[in-house]
Amino acid sequence: MPTLPPKENALFKRILRCYEHKQYRNGLKFCKQILSNPKFAEHGETLAMKGLTLNCLGKKDEAYDLVRRGLRNDLKSHVCWHVYGLLQRSDKKYDEAIKCYRNALKWDKDNLQILRDLSLLQIQMRDLEGYRETRYQLLQLRPAQRASWIGYAIAYHLLEDYEMAAKIIEEFRKTQQTSPDKVDYEYSELLLYQNQVLREAGLHKEALEHLATYEKQICDKLAVDEMKGDLLIQLDRLDEATEVYRQLLERNPENWSYYRGLEKALKPASVEEKQKMYEDTWDKYPKALVPRRLPLNFLAGEKFRECLDRYLRMNFSKGCPPVFTTLKSLYKDKDKVSIIEELVVGYETSLNSCRMFSQDDDGKEEPPTTLLWVQYFLAQHYDQIGQQSSALEYINTAIDSTPTLIELFLIKAKIYKHAGNIREAVRWMDEAQALDTADRFINSKCAKYMLKAGMVKEAEEMCSKFTREGASAVENLNEMQCMWFQTECALAYKAMNKYGEALKKCHEIERHFVEITDDQFDFHTYCMRKMTLRSYVDLLKLEDVLRMHPFYYKASRTAIEIYIALHDHPLTDENKELAADTANLSDKELKKMRNKQRRAQKKAQLEEEKKNAEKEKQLKNQKKKKEDDDEEIGGPKEELIPEKLARVDNPLEEAVKFLTPLKTLVKNKIETHLLAFEIYFRKEKFLLMLQSVKRAFSIDKDHPWLHQCVVRFFKAVSESKGLAVPVSTVLKREISQLFGESNPKRFNEASLNKHSDSISHRLAAAKMMFYLDSSTEKKAIELAIALDESLSNRTIQICTDVLANLRDGSLGDGKPVAEAYRTDCHKIFPYALAFMPPGYEENMKIAVNGDACGEPEELANDM
Repeated sequence: MPTLPPKENALFKRILRCYEHKQYRNGLKFCKQILSNPKFAEHGETLAMKGLTLNCLGKKDEAYDLVRRGLRNDLKSHVCWHVYGLLQRSDKKYDEAIKCYRNALKWDKDNLQILRDLSLLQIQMRDLEGYRETRYQLLQLRPAQRASWIGYAIAYHLLEDYEMAAKIIEEFRKTQQTSPDKVDYEYSELLLYQNQVLREAGLHKEALEHLATYEKQICDKLAVDEMKGDLLIQLDRLDEATEVYRQLLERNPENWSYYRGLEKALKPASVEEKQKMYEDTWDKYPKALVPRRLPLNFLAGEKFRECLDRYLRMNFSKGCPPVFTTLKSLYKDKDKVSIIEELVVGYETSLNSCRMFSQDDDGKEEPPTTLLWVQYFLAQHYDQIGQQSSALEYINTAIDSTPTLIELFLIKAKIYKHAGNIREAVRWMDEAQALDTADRFINSKCAKYMLKAGMVKEAEEMCSKFTREGASAVENLNEMQCMWFQTECALAYKAMNKYGEALKKCHEIERHFVEITDDQFDFHTYCMRKMTLRSYVDLLKLEDVLRMHPFYYKASRTAIEIYIALHDHPLTDENKELAADTANLSDKELKKMRNKQRRAQKKAQLEEEKKNAEKEKQLKNQKKKKEDDDEEIGGPKEELIPEKLARVDNPLEEAVKFLTPLKTLVKNKIETHLLAFEIYFRKEKFLLMLQSVKRAFSIDKDHPWLHQCVVRFFKAVSESKGLAVPVSTVLKREISQLFGESNPKRFNEASLNKHSDSISHRLAAAKMMFYLDSSTEKKAIELAIALDESLSNRTIQICTDVLANLRDGSLGDGKPVAEAYRTDCHKIFPYALAFMPPGYEENMKIAVNGDACGEPEELANDM
């Protein structure tokens, strides 16, 4: 390839500058000037740069053609290979991009820009060995640059060679000319990072000496004291550690971790000594709540009562709404729960009669608000222990006395939610947000409850009060990565069997996590430039386990369950469905149905027109923003169309895409492995089924869902005839070692005998009984519908599952007994919507509109 003469070479340099400054259209003009000359019409590097510029304008196909053409014309050009790498990187084909950069380095091995780009991709892909080599090359080429040293040290740190990392940082630190009196935040961060490396290396003595030497030059004094306290405990210098933690408590007596540090330093030998430690702190910090709360974790009996009494009185007098939340962890201990109830009920009785906590008190009278907070606490207490009727009595009394306090309505809504009546919960949450329409928290909480009730449109309208004007609430929430809204939306659509819409939300959440991972690119250079090294290493560690996040787990689980449902019951053609539905209808019913469809169609058309008008407005705004040359890199993302998502060719393959990250990062949750089993069971992958069952068994061998999986697995293995001999041998050996039993019927009976007092286990055994032998229908139904008080797991959710299984045929023909079972459940859970009599929803609407007397809870009791 001929080299460009001075004039064309100057133009080429301008192309590079235009690309760097995002002036893409100007860059294309200069490309045209070079390529219009017949001598340079096939100039490889210019063609490559034209392609790269077009890629930034979203013309991906044309860009690839030009870059490949340029590369063919000049295979020995590092620019062409570099550009091809950048193109691959923009498409997130990071492995391919790394290969391109390595090819570029063959022709220009000391090119700093290519080496930097290569190092970015290597750290992004966590190729730590390669990253270390590249950073070493950069250090050799630019030893005077700070980033060269820091990058090389971080490579060793991430490879867990802490001592080498510490040595490199020390060598670099020696080159820094800093006055001990000068405040230099970047140097301070370097010292703190060096200390972190020493501590992770287990060099506690050296780390403590390092802190002592450079303490004056470290700006973050709090971090120094916290590190010092931890290091002194590690070195068993407990007296000095005690002094450090006492100083930290003076700074913040409400920090739980400082008390834990002080406990480790003092090493109290008995409960009395530990209590004495906290009592000394009470005297010193009389207004602090934490030293009064922590002893409640380890005290018992009368000492617990005495300590709790002081803690509660202090909080109720002050009017502290979160007091129940701080005590919630104690509810695992039944004895402590009974003491809490006894004390607080006593307060309520006494405050009602004489406005004091106890009739024996000689102290001053409490203000009326104290009684209010006691009732507020009792409502939460009874809700927590499952006595919703008592909880409602207390919260209603509190609301009657103070009808303007938002917190009371929030708790009333929460009680109804826990009682299984989400519709009524929405009503009271809406009441709460109406009291303060400027409160975003209440607004979000109300929207969340609406989504749980399947009121998607209403939830969108609720959120629109706080989203950007001129854009639809849903699109704005997606832009803001508001994942709580999207996960709840996905669950709401799934409950309504709108699988396409639900999958769209799940895929949007997946895209957010991809974006968060890609956003690392901005920090690889920024953090080394700004010296925020501790935060940078924390960020990299977080990104490695990013998909452990509950939002991702919830979205993935929802998507997997939907794809499994779509595999089991693929969506059929709507016209066929309609023909099947209308075949059995009379003329009158058919006319009524068609009128209803016409109305629905007209309504949908109006909504579509409204939506299109909004979209046009948004497109105009977007066009206005993109008038300048600083256009967004890459083309638009592929649109997520619900209809397409719900009609994929292979739903199980799509489910596996969501499952793969969970198997690596959320392997401690049994549901991950049970979902994996459900997929592999349908794919008939026996060894993968075995793997899933084994992993689940190691977490909770008595899980009801696992029991069903194991029975189905045994049956599938016994009935399969085409298994390879090695596979069959492995299956038999592993089943024998793990369960000692491979007969599904005997295994089911053994599990039932072991867990005969648990409703969830009885339901699992009953389902499997019918699954293995349909003639056991009657026995299976009798087994599942037991509701004795002696049985454990008698919750709304499990009883709802039993009712659903009676109706859907999982236990045989359970419809004849379903209504009787519903009635029995309604007596136990009078507020739960799932067990309300037929027609309750209509009566509830009348009550809400004010056409009937009494609250919906009263109507529920009357019906």
